[in-house]
Amino acid sequence: MLKLYHCKDARSFRCLWLLEEMGKAYNLINLDYPPKETAPKFLEINPAGTVPCLVDGETTLFESGAILEYLTATDASNAFAVPPGHPEHGNWLNWLHFGEASLTVPLAAMFRYAHRLPAEQRQPGAAADCRAQFVERVAVLDRALAHREYLADGRFTSADISVAYALMLAKALGLGGELPPAVSAYLDRLCARPAFAAARAAQKAAPVATL
Repeated sequence: MLKLYHCKDARSFRCLWLLEEMGKAYNLINLDYPPKETAPKFLEINPAGTVPCLVDGETTLFESGAILEYLTATDASNAFAVPPGHPEHGNWLNWLHFGEASLTVPLAAMFRYAHRLPAEQRQPGAAADCRAQFVERVAVLDRALAHREYLADGRFTSADISVAYALMLAKALGLGGELPPAVSAYLDRLCARPAFAAARAAQKAAPVATL
């Protein structure tokens, strides 16, 4: 059975959500954040000490976008992916990775420089610059959503999960007011999905594991 190492509301939520959408059986291993400090033995499984970490037999992945792509590749129906050769394949890949590389990365850096570091090491200027980068990139997303309900092939895919997580993180960091109306409405649509609610319930129900 698939094993997903997870921390509540961390990037690994993307993978948990997709597993629920796909109806896959999985074992959720809930860790306290940050796992490399709270569960040192986790480093034997994932030397990076980060979540998500997906273990599928002899295969271990620890990048959320890669895990989304890996999981969708196991589904012959392509219900949550756009396959190679399809005119929208490149567009799907672009948005799948935009959620992490273009949206989540500046948010994570903003959180680090504004909150995570000890007070004497924080850098308000760097945090403000990361915030500005995020706002610029959300404008790109806003333009893309001007005439579409979802980001690729006119339907819900794992690319929407990738982007939605970044928007959730932005709201958690107090940037909800920076989301244009169309982007906020898009996020609301995605969070109304039954599998989203199931993923939230799963992470709440799972006890913290002791490795």
